[in-house]
Amino acid sequence: MILPITIYGHPVLRKIAKDIDNEYPDLENFINNMWETMYYSDGVGLAAPQVGKSIRMFVIDYNPENEDEDIAETDSDSNSDIIDGNKPFKRCFINAQITERFGDEVIYPEGCLSIPGLNENVKRPDTITIEYYDENWVFHKETYTGFGARVIQHEYDHLEGKVYTDHIAPIRKRLIKGKLNSISKGKFKAKYRYILG
Repeated sequence: MILPITIYGHPVLRKIAKDIDNEYPDLENFINNMWETMYYSDGVGLAAPQVGKSIRMFVIDYNPENEDEDIAETDSDSNSDIIDGNKPFKRCFINAQITERFGDEVIYPEGCLSIPGLNENVKRPDTITIEYYDENWVFHKETYTGFGARVIQHEYDHLEGKVYTDHIAPIRKRLIKGKLNSISKGKFKAKYRYILG
């Protein structure tokens, strides 16, 4: 089932999401709905708060333009698996915690299904380590590099009650304030269903 997207200004996007356990009601169905909603909305990732649930879960299916690339593999010789985030990967992250951010600070434009029609340059570290459970409740500790690290940080922000515009320069925040207010009032076009605050 395709779920409606919560739009900037909705209070759920500012809550710190809660951990869940493997008895969370109808979790398998909810995860399937998250995937379906993300694909329908042409997203690369989707966090549970973006569909109105303040729980620590997000899904990502990142596939760069070169679809001939191999799927990202893990490096079993390290403390945490090393994932080349410039290669395709697909994961469900439950109870995620980013434990380390390091590497070069890289500026790149970002957009968000919850802030339709707006893109801004965001500076983020290019490497992160994250701990999480997958949909089968298997624990993972992985280090991601490159663009995948950016996508994870973007979705992880939603679990912390943040959106990507929180990271832009103060002068840009002032310049886009009117646009954000308009978006929060439903003055935008989107092909997907949505919920205003």
